[in-house]
Amino acid sequence: MRKLLNSELERKSVEDFKQANKTPIIIILDDIRSLHNIGSVFRTADAFLIEKIYLCGITATPPNKEIHKTALGATETVAWEYQKEVTEVIQNLKKEEVIVYAVEQVEHSIMLNDFQPESGKTYALVFGNEVFGVAQEAIALCDGTIEIPQLGTKHSLNISVSAGIVVWDLFQKIN
Repeated sequence: MRKLLNSELERKSVEDFKQANKTPIIIILDDIRSLHNIGSVFRTADAFLIEKIYLCGITATPPNKEIHKTALGATETVAWEYQKEVTEVIQNLKKEEVIVYAVEQVEHSIMLNDFQPESGKTYALVFGNEVFGVAQEAIALCDGTIEIPQLGTKHSLNISVSAGIVVWDLFQKIN
């Protein structure tokens, strides 16, 4: 086996990315404190051609040197928008017939491995604060919750890791 060179990876240009058909997933980040987590989610969104990211509450926005450090340019490709109130974003997306799920540990959550997205639908995924998770007011507005099965002692994953796991899972089920 030979490691591929960057020139062999057939990377899209920024313009090609913007013109490409997107994966029908929207990411909502609410009150994310870590700029590195934000940048990492942008990079994941770029990798899977995600439609858009909403940055809410105290979540920082590009341009930002610390976000750029982990996003590696994905803030230039992935569509994003800042909205102060996550609840307004959820309500507006639901009016557009987007199905909204919080990624959180709650009563009656659906385990990620059991979740089956409907064909032809767009999904929004709400990820919350590193300490407190998704706000209860946001959970109450969602169509449901998805939980990542965890078998160890911590039952807690970094938000950028959680986003990568859930986005990959939905991406492969959708495609």
